[in-house]
Amino acid sequence: MHRMPVARRGRFEQEVIRAADKAGLDPALVHAVIGVESAYQPDARSSRGAVGLMQVIPATGRRFGVEDLRQPSANLQAGTRYLSHLMRVFDGDLRLVLAAYNAGENAVLRHGRRVPPYPETERYVPRVLNAYHALAKSVRESP
Repeated sequence: MHRMPVARRGRFEQEVIRAADKAGLDPALVHAVIGVESAYQPDARSSRGAVGLMQVIPATGRRFGVEDLRQPSANLQAGTRYLSHLMRVFDGDLRLVLAAYNAGENAVLRHGRRVPPYPETERYVPRVLNAYHALAKSVRESP
């Protein structure tokens, strides 16, 4: 996992907590996704058109009621709503949720509710899971 300076994470901490709570997600999971997706760069843009902290594709943003994905709070809202939706679709199976976040939920469904055999997705899922487990552990061990 990329070790993200706490200051950079902290810049978005309250927005992450609000969006995660509203979506019923663990903020550590949202932080893990952001760290892997954009390294906390709100102006990040992928070659596929994904935008912002959580690298949300505009069509996904619109699907979850968000138009301006360049705004960190709106991007977090769209990304956490999508993650929450995926948690319901895949019964909380984080491997499938993260695979779907990366490759699309239909790709996971087409592959029999398994992580699609795409090299990017096969690398992505363990990176986010490792980051999530490390963040969750550090929170549990904090005084």
